[in-house]
Amino acid sequence: MLTNVSEVGLVLGGGGITGAAFHFGTLLSIQMATGWNPNDAEVVIGTSAGSFVAAVVRGEQLNMETLTGTGETKAEIEAYLSHYLYTRGAPRGAIRWLRRGLVPALKRPSLHAALGSPGMFRTDGLQKWVHDAVGPLADGWPDKPTAIVAYAVREHVRVPFGTEAAPEATLSEAVAASSAVPFIYEPVRIGDRWYADGGLASGTSLDLILAHPSPLDLVIVIAPFAATTPRDGGRMYEDMFDRVGRKALSSELALVSDQWPDTEVLVLRPDERVLALARPNPMAASAAVPTFMATLRSMQGQLARRSVWSLLREHLGADSMVQ
Repeated sequence: MLTNVSEVGLVLGGGGITGAAFHFGTLLSIQMATGWNPNDAEVVIGTSAGSFVAAVVRGEQLNMETLTGTGETKAEIEAYLSHYLYTRGAPRGAIRWLRRGLVPALKRPSLHAALGSPGMFRTDGLQKWVHDAVGPLADGWPDKPTAIVAYAVREHVRVPFGTEAAPEATLSEAVAASSAVPFIYEPVRIGDRWYADGGLASGTSLDLILAHPSPLDLVIVIAPFAATTPRDGGRMYEDMFDRVGRKALSSELALVSDQWPDTEVLVLRPDERVLALARPNPMAASAAVPTFMATLRSMQGQLARRSVWSLLREHLGADSMVQ
């Protein structure tokens, strides 16, 4: 086993089920290339799809069976994912949406118009997925520093569960809240607050890493919704989400650079090959495995870049060049 010689932070951004597949492919590629276990990260921060991946990282269940189940055919794998992703519910909460999202947005248009919106699906299936993946840990919290980011509907504030700034929640509750995409999932109630997708505040929330008591040596950011190149033939909303994600991440990178000038940051994003399969619908269960496979091919090239591999070799203990 390789020895981890550096303190590493891991930031896992939002991006739907195809974003989760991108996380799996990226992290497993790093693990295969270097021998580094992502659970060795000093801090893990997960938002939306990244929150589920953060949970399985901390539960030592980052493997293909967690992503695809035991199915062998495309139909079996799609059914496995749909079972967790699409638990039907009667849309409710229209009054809450009018008060907290729609009416305020008429005065000041923004993405917050979606806050508290009724959803077609409940998050019960997401919680069950966490339980089935990590077992008893789903009803507790990881021992190692872990933040799961959600967004408080009434207060319009980011809430990083697992930190002193947030109320207590179980890991499965926090993942459900962080993943409650407006219009798709109904908001999640924890205590006396309603929560929606953490991506409403930021697709990555990299700046939360600065709460660590001392600077880290390396921070790895995996950002499915901060692609730098638009998908060929992509729809307008795709580029909008990526532009919002890039802008937030850019500001967060500047904060980390200012406060931790000696910390190195590696950002990994989907390239054109991955985007061609992950979009236009990042919530399509049928696109998860193709996205995962495309990510493996993409990472073979991205990780082999001299500037990237030098960071991995220095901080993750990789002992030989792959190119």
